[in-house]
Amino acid sequence: MRIEQIASKALEKVNFDRYLLSNILFVRIDELSRGAKPLVNKNVKSDKLSDIALLEVAEGKIGLEKIEDFKN
Repeated sequence: MRIEQIASKALEKVNFDRYLLSNILFVRIDELSRGAKPLVNKNVKSDKLSDIALLEVAEGKIGLEKIEDFKN
């Protein structure tokens, strides 16, 4: 799947709220950079962290609850 399709699907998951999507991605990219395992079948060493995080949102693996957990 192309990155444009993944981004479109991820936006659908957050009701087309780009601000919310960027916040979710920021939190998840930070977690991945600190060693968290991807929730999708991607390699952290060969794929961009932003692409992994975007795919996780698009597949419904993470969402707003991730930000709330990160803040607490």
